[in-house]
Amino acid sequence: MEVRDYYKTLGVARNADDKAIKKAFRQLARENHPDLNPDNADAERRFKEINEAYEVLSDPDKRQKYDQFGAQWQQYERAGVNPNDFARGFGGGGSRNISPEEFERMFGGFGRAGGGAHGGGFSDFFETLFGGQASPRSGQGSPFGGFDQRASRPQRPPEVDTEISLEEAFHGASRTLQRPDGQRIEVSIPAGVQNGARVRAGGVVLRVKIQPHPRFRQQNNDLYVTVAVDLYTAMLGGEVQVPTMDRPVVLTIPGGTQSGKRFRLRGLGMPDVKKKGTQGDLYAEIAVELPASLSPQERQLVEQLRDIRQKAG
Repeated sequence: MEVRDYYKTLGVARNADDKAIKKAFRQLARENHPDLNPDNADAERRFKEINEAYEVLSDPDKRQKYDQFGAQWQQYERAGVNPNDFARGFGGGGSRNISPEEFERMFGGFGRAGGGAHGGGFSDFFETLFGGQASPRSGQGSPFGGFDQRASRPQRPPEVDTEISLEEAFHGASRTLQRPDGQRIEVSIPAGVQNGARVRAGGVVLRVKIQPHPRFRQQNNDLYVTVAVDLYTAMLGGEVQVPTMDRPVVLTIPGGTQSGKRFRLRGLGMPDVKKKGTQGDLYAEIAVELPASLSPQERQLVEQLRDIRQKAG
């Protein structure tokens, strides 16, 4: 059976007083709280262990029993044995920790009763007893932000999916949500939010999905847009109009611009959520459009141009 050292878990001495235990718990719980360590399995495991240790060491009766019998004291009680009476009569009035083997011989394999699907004996049973045990204190006077110590794993806030347009992601938006208790809250979505981002407000997590845009493509804080340019402007150079999320801007391209050429327009991309007042870039990709049909005169001129190029080449 896995025997846990709760004093080591909280990093306190075995003779630590209630104040020292509470202080250690507060610090460790804050460092490993799931809300501050999202998607961190190791922090979540540590948080469960910290709460389990505090559940025992903060209760004088539980702590006394734990100090006397180690991590086995709850199994004794569940087997119908009073640990204190057992201690007085064991081995001539002395008290000591017994081994898992002795415990199993005495109680006929009781330690495997809660092994569950794992079939792991004492360790699974010990986790079952501690993992879901309710505290008679009902969380009163909880030293960590009102967190109820009865649960080894805090409930995660509910998540709600919502779709927004790229324009809303650029300018910022809001959504009205209903909490599980029926209360309606308004959640503000910041400008520059990324696809898949989570926005937490009022005990609810809003998971944002940005809808595909018919013109712009987003990559982090940068935007990409295709700009159609006629053949003559591409050959001779000139000004083209480029759409942005705010208003069109004029871009001057050189003569001989090839289709697929990209031009970088600094600071015209998505706002940066982490750096207020800054934006990504906009990349304009040129798509040269050929005329669908030519007039007789245009055809003649194009043929002349072809002949000149052939002679020169």
